[in-house]
Amino acid sequence: MRYLIVIALALVTSPAMAQVKVRDADTIVVSGTPVRLNGVDAPELGTRAGRDARRWMVNHLAGRRVECELNGERTHDRWVGICFVEGEDIGAALIAAGHALDCRRYSGGRYAHLETPAARSRLRRANYC
Repeated sequence: MRYLIVIALALVTSPAMAQVKVRDADTIVVSGTPVRLNGVDAPELGTRAGRDARRWMVNHLAGRRVECELNGERTHDRWVGICFVEGEDIGAALIAAGHALDCRRYSGGRYAHLETPAARSRLRRANYC
């Protein structure tokens, strides 16, 4: 547990020194550390919905403090965790805005109630969810 706390604290940034980049809607890079948002199923960048979701995420995070709590798992080159902007769960906000779906396999259904009917009808849920 101490290991996870150290990583999470290393990802805390202030608006003045924030180095947050958005790869796609469910992967951000905080101070050089890629983080996959746990339990969030966002569309791929090769689709219009994916580009719209990424644009929403860029705007949502612009100039704001980001903090991530990592669970110790990795997928590809990314750590897995839940990230917050000013105390708000970024994944929850993305799903509530209609740009992603809950990935129950990894979230345990934490975000299911936030899915919008429009997102359910136009976004395809990933097979792994």
